[in-house]
Amino acid sequence: MTLALTEPVNRTILLLDIEDFSRRGNVVQACLRRELHNVVEDTLAEAGVERNMQYREDRGDGLIVLVSADIPKTVLLRALLTTTPDALCQYNRLASSSAQMRLRMVLAAGEVAFDPKQGTVGGLIGHDLNQACRLLDADALREGLAQRDADCVLGVSSPVYEGVVRHGHRGLRPEEFHHATASVKKDRLDLWLHGPLPHVTTVPAPGPAPAGRGGGGMHNDAAKQAPAAPVSVPTSAGAAFAFNGGTVSVGGSQINGDQTGVSGGHVAGDVVLGSVRHEGRSEQA
Repeated sequence: MTLALTEPVNRTILLLDIEDFSRRGNVVQACLRRELHNVVEDTLAEAGVERNMQYREDRGDGLIVLVSADIPKTVLLRALLTTTPDALCQYNRLASSSAQMRLRMVLAAGEVAFDPKQGTVGGLIGHDLNQACRLLDADALREGLAQRDADCVLGVSSPVYEGVVRHGHRGLRPEEFHHATASVKKDRLDLWLHGPLPHVTTVPAPGPAPAGRGGGGMHNDAAKQAPAAPVSVPTSAGAAFAFNGGTVSVGGSQINGDQTGVSGGHVAGDVVLGSVRHEGRSEQA
């Protein structure tokens, strides 16, 4: 039996998700879920949200909370920035290391409809809710929590920032919210993150391969993969000079390595090596 789809109504959308929930054992997960409900209870009570002014849907590792539009978003934001961190801090002070809880949170707003099915729970639908869920999965929010020592991180949707935060109501400082672009699936969404943006490490792209003689692929690969080895100059009685991988020792009468010279000609005149001048002719067959 299918129940009728309700008309969409405007609600404040609060989403919460526990970091690293799936990595915990069943006993710890149960403990975390109970404490998450306690934290939400404290937060909503501080904001004056009565039972008949809210809807909660359990998502296993988190919660979807819809709050009546009669509750000012300023009041709810102040509770999320003060009561929620305090409640988490008190819990984590007493919890074991394996049961520590950290939260990602998103506050958004929009039209939500309810389409329940008999024998099941849930049934929330709506584009605005879908977008809020994608903000909760944004890398900026995940990395923002991962790079902080705090127990929670809060992001707000663009409508919440534009309509509430940027006006600087009591307890809300616009300069503490920073804009980030969230790319989730096929969407690029605007997210306003409370606190500093996460640091992103940029890996420089590899430079162009060195040009080789004639553009040969094998030559270019060799030049790219095999950097020039340092030249080792053997000890000799006189001065030593390295030319293109070969070693010429003057005074020790030693020539090593492949040499490229003048073929079929001769060199005449004075040859100066260092401070020694050699006079006469040098011929090469």
